[in-house]
Amino acid sequence: MTEATRKPGSVPVYSSSGLAYFHSEAKLQPPAVITGRKGLLGTVYFVEEPCWPHDTTLWVKDFKGNDPRFVQIFLNEFGLERFDAATSVPTLNRNNVFGVPIHLPPVSEQRLIAAAIGDVEALLTGLDRLIAKKRDLKQAAMQQLLTGQTRLPGFQGVWAMRPLKAVAEISAGINKPISEMGAGALYVTVQDLYDGTSIRTDRLSRIKVSPAEVEAKGLVAGDIVFGKSSVKREGIGYPSIFLGSAEPTVFSGFTYRARARNGTADAKYLFFALRAEGTRRWLIDNSQASALTNINQKIADAIPIQMPPTLGEQTAIATVLSDMEANLVALEARRDKTRALKQGMMQELLTGRTRLV
Repeated sequence: MTEATRKPGSVPVYSSSGLAYFHSEAKLQPPAVITGRKGLLGTVYFVEEPCWPHDTTLWVKDFKGNDPRFVQIFLNEFGLERFDAATSVPTLNRNNVFGVPIHLPPVSEQRLIAAAIGDVEALLTGLDRLIAKKRDLKQAAMQQLLTGQTRLPGFQGVWAMRPLKAVAEISAGINKPISEMGAGALYVTVQDLYDGTSIRTDRLSRIKVSPAEVEAKGLVAGDIVFGKSSVKREGIGYPSIFLGSAEPTVFSGFTYRARARNGTADAKYLFFALRAEGTRRWLIDNSQASALTNINQKIADAIPIQMPPTLGEQTAIATVLSDMEANLVALEARRDKTRALKQGMMQELLTGRTRLV
């Protein structure tokens, strides 16, 4: 059954990439284990409701007395993509898999393994949902706090739209030939800005620079660096903040440095303001498109920033948003550790190195 032949209904149809659409009747009763036959190979789905497998999939007809959830976990780690029949479209020929010898634990142990891994997967699912919720809350807070729609307690007065050059010193970086790369000062390039948070000094390349260049184009803690060109229009001008380094650090000529003016702007507030939805939209609308999307100095100077009337309110807003971001980072780190734990468990449990009986 394909999308062209389906009938309206509520039965999920699974393709090689997962849930695709819905149909009026089911072909498989739960529990069902489905994997891709054409297109995306290697991912195995466990379905706990009546469903219909797309004609680009393979599915288990007989579990041979094994635990269905364990079968899905085992096959997901088995690497079915290894058996690609090497056609123009990735294709899994089940005949290439049938003869592969495998080792399986007793069914009682299969159930224990499935339950243990299922508990970790449930924790991961919960963390993913919590992270998504926190992201939405942070985005809403940015929209409200960076536009003055919502004021923090104790602050009042009229906000003003200011061009970036009025609240920050803006300058372009330095470009060097490849022969100058490899030693010297740390060097921030456009590629180092893509995560849009703080600049990771442990990932930076190095470049030979003179003391005068470090003096003129060096970064200090609180400096914001954003790209002046991008392959994708949506990525133009996306900022990262420099938190400082014991080593001299300079920035590429394909980027701009924005340094908050003392007594006028809070650096972290500007960082969040440059990430705000309205600022991003203005940059995209005003960038110049050629082989790359670019923003020249005139455009960089004119980036509109909504400013609270006092430095104290800027700092308070930046503190609230920084705390929300730190909470997100901690949750993401916890999720990453949990994923690593799950992977380690699977290596141990699915190979028999660690037994649950």
